[in-house]
Amino acid sequence: MLTILGFGMIATFLVLIMLKKMSPIAALVLIPALFCVFVGKGAHLGDYVIKGVGSLAPTAAMLMFAIIYFGVMIDVGLFDPIVRGILRFCKADPMRVVVGTAVLAAIVSLDGDGSTTFMITVSAMYPLYKRLGMSPVVMTGVAAIANGVMNTLPWGGPTARAATALKLDASDIFVPMIPALATGLVAVLVLSCVLGMRERRRVGYLSLDKVLETDTETVLVGAGGSGETPRASGGGAGADAPEGDDDFQGLDPARETLRPKLYWFNALLTVALLTSMIMEWLPIPVLFLIGAALALTVNFPHIPAQKARIAAHADNVVNVSGMVFAAAVFTGVLNGTGMVKHMADWLVGVVPDSMGSQMGLVTGVLSLPLTYFMSNDGFYFGVVPVLAEAGAAHGVSPLEIARASLAGQALHMSSPLVPAVYVLVGMAKVEFGDHTRFTVKWAALTCLVVLGSGILFGII
Repeated sequence: MLTILGFGMIATFLVLIMLKKMSPIAALVLIPALFCVFVGKGAHLGDYVIKGVGSLAPTAAMLMFAIIYFGVMIDVGLFDPIVRGILRFCKADPMRVVVGTAVLAAIVSLDGDGSTTFMITVSAMYPLYKRLGMSPVVMTGVAAIANGVMNTLPWGGPTARAATALKLDASDIFVPMIPALATGLVAVLVLSCVLGMRERRRVGYLSLDKVLETDTETVLVGAGGSGETPRASGGGAGADAPEGDDDFQGLDPARETLRPKLYWFNALLTVALLTSMIMEWLPIPVLFLIGAALALTVNFPHIPAQKARIAAHADNVVNVSGMVFAAAVFTGVLNGTGMVKHMADWLVGVVPDSMGSQMGLVTGVLSLPLTYFMSNDGFYFGVVPVLAEAGAAHGVSPLEIARASLAGQALHMSSPLVPAVYVLVGMAKVEFGDHTRFTVKWAALTCLVVLGSGILFGII
């Protein structure tokens, strides 16, 4: 019964948000509360929610101060050279813009934090999507998939969890998987080209000079015809026609918040912050709290200016933090009622004994739905050890199981249980349901490419 209710709760949530019948925050709170009552544990709802909030509070704090920190870095111009480099590559060609999005997301993902990746990628690319009339859903989808593939870095989380759960060395898991993951990145670039060409056919090939100079119109000079104003697709809330310089503020070389004399201080501070994060010298929320305080104090020494910068990013902070705490209700009920455990046990139990020698393949296939429907902690610490035991009984090594378990990460990064995805859709002004509907199929395909490559190369 708990298995059916667990899948039913997740399915109800996804259907309602994709049909836009409920907002994600409302759905994350009300649906699990209702199902908790169905399970007969409504009296324990408060305990489940408090426990869920407690477990996600550090994540909410990290996101809050990370948004402020990187918001300030964007304000003062730290990432302007990256933006200019991407723009020079893109040349206002929609196909190049989508490919540039994938490349930028993959590069920034080297820090191992999805929220950081999405903040930088959206801040750099959203103004260009807006001005060219491209659909921001394409941006969120490509960024999420690229980050998902790169999320398998040893310091990104999944690899470390798999190593810890199975008592293995992280490098033994990750290094042999590099060819398969590289193939996955190639697949992301190919996908970006395909989606980019589709966007090029829709909005036309544009002149970068016109894009940068025109306030309310973008002149088409290619396939789309001449003198027309492109329209974004209806895929997301931010898919509007350009409205003026406010939407392109990220590229304004004369904005008042620029601090060119402090560029190297800000660069060194960011490098020190990311290095400390990778080396785990302090908890990530603490690092971003200190980093945000230093960035504000040095770049904006006057209190009114500091308040103005915090206020400028308050919408993102409130939206993302609120979504994280709402997700705490969802995860709290899933874990507290035992739904996650029953769902995992059922999925493992339906694997026939004849598939025992193929447990690597089974694990890779199961990683797609399981890492989407539950947290990485739940999957790697609750399910992977069970799969490893089943594989060991048929001569499949724990290393193969661990490597196969990484295959689903490209899809995992768009899971409603991943806080970073709310940073992505929130900053891009995209409805979560639109993002899910667009991204899931492409992310699943990328996961299968990674898994198939691992099998082909003899890694899994």
